[in-house]
Amino acid sequence: MGRIRIKDLGERWVINLLTKTFNSMPDIPIPFGDDVTAIPAGGEDLVVLKTDMLVGKTDVPPGMSLRQAARKAIVMSVSDFAAKGVRPIAALISIGLPADLTEEDVMEIAFGLNEGTREYGVYIIGGDTNESTDLTICCMLVGYCGRERIIRRSGARPGDIVAVTGLFGKTAAGLKILLEGLSTPEHIRRPLVESVLMPRARLKEGLLLADLGAPTASIDSSDGLAWSLHELSEASGVGFIINNIPVAPETEDFAKIYGLDPLDLCLYGGEEYELVVTIRPEKWDEVKRALNSAGVQLMEVGRTISEKKVEAHVNGKRIPIERRGWEHFKGRKQSTAKLTFH
Repeated sequence: MGRIRIKDLGERWVINLLTKTFNSMPDIPIPFGDDVTAIPAGGEDLVVLKTDMLVGKTDVPPGMSLRQAARKAIVMSVSDFAAKGVRPIAALISIGLPADLTEEDVMEIAFGLNEGTREYGVYIIGGDTNESTDLTICCMLVGYCGRERIIRRSGARPGDIVAVTGLFGKTAAGLKILLEGLSTPEHIRRPLVESVLMPRARLKEGLLLADLGAPTASIDSSDGLAWSLHELSEASGVGFIINNIPVAPETEDFAKIYGLDPLDLCLYGGEEYELVVTIRPEKWDEVKRALNSAGVQLMEVGRTISEKKVEAHVNGKRIPIERRGWEHFKGRKQSTAKLTFH
């Protein structure tokens, strides 16, 4: 067992090994396995924490600038706060830099970090730098909220409406364009590639949903729609029937050109940074009105069921939704292309 390589085991195995080895903090408000963690701050208040790491080899595709990569490092963590309905306040940033980067390169990274944090109302208050063989940006976000505000993964109940904040499949298609150098028609290429290079966290939506007290469970979809549904299913002990698969029209067009399955791109891509939530049925109309008034969308895609299975209903057929998506060490989308920093 000890000689098996982690590339054959995957990120989830590594996480399980680590968390089983650690001593758990007594009465920790949010146990291992959710999008964020927290520590008590007196009374019902919590300090909410999240750390995420961007690494050049796995997270920066060809065509993404250093400025865009640094901004993405912020978006990755903000998206997890959005899924919990908590506003991040401050960030600590640790950066590993290859020694052959230039002054201009470092400035681009600084601009990207500042743009990302200010876009979501966050301030960088400190961090660390070091030399590394690959670009590495580790972002730790801090916020606070009341104990009852946080939307966990574990609250979904049978009968809840399953909803998402946007369409899926654009990043899977956009990444394929960038990695394979595809000559896709510009009107299709532009939104697909833009979704990869300039991702956006749904912080506004997450905060509004938490204000309304409507979601029973929520997760950030950065590992893919299918994987997110399975994570919610496992945490809540329920299943899902998806009868309105949210495929982006650009994804449909792209799939038609290259003979691909748009459902596969939609379900198993990852890095959309949308929210996947379950909503109390009696709250649905109120939630839709509130989000429409705020100029953002929430789409119903299915229902929560008591049987612990995840499947889609497409053209009268029941299709199992597999538990697969992005996973480090054995990830399907990992790029081995050499990064160009200039």
